[in-house]
Amino acid sequence: MFSTLTDILLTPDSPMKRTPVHTSRAPAAIGAYSQAIVAGDFCYVSGQIPLDPETGKLVDGDIRMQIGQVFANLAAVARAGGCDLGRDAVKITVFLTDLSHFGLVNEVMSEMFAKPFPARAAIEVAGLPLGAQVEADAVLVVP
Repeated sequence: MFSTLTDILLTPDSPMKRTPVHTSRAPAAIGAYSQAIVAGDFCYVSGQIPLDPETGKLVDGDIRMQIGQVFANLAAVARAGGCDLGRDAVKITVFLTDLSHFGLVNEVMSEMFAKPFPARAAIEVAGLPLGAQVEADAVLVVP
């Protein structure tokens, strides 16, 4: 009988290798997490906010620019993990401090992804790190 999730994922018969992903082309992790983890056939990209990877500061500009930066950051981490965000993403989760920006997320995603689009959830939240208005994470299939 399994007592924890770790016991289920890391049984003696099938150890799960987890490989951390890091790139300087996306913001460095600002906490106890990796930019992404490749495990099995999947790359799990941590939430990205609209930080400029060169300055470490939130991008200036309107919300559409911020959404674009979030997806640029996701794409950079995905590339470092051996994936292409537009081709290999199977699930995107978007967090917005104002759900009225949902249409802009659709616009940016329609520019980055082709059909079939990845599965997606959009969630309104009270706040995000550093006062960001948008954050997104991704799950990709490693080719």
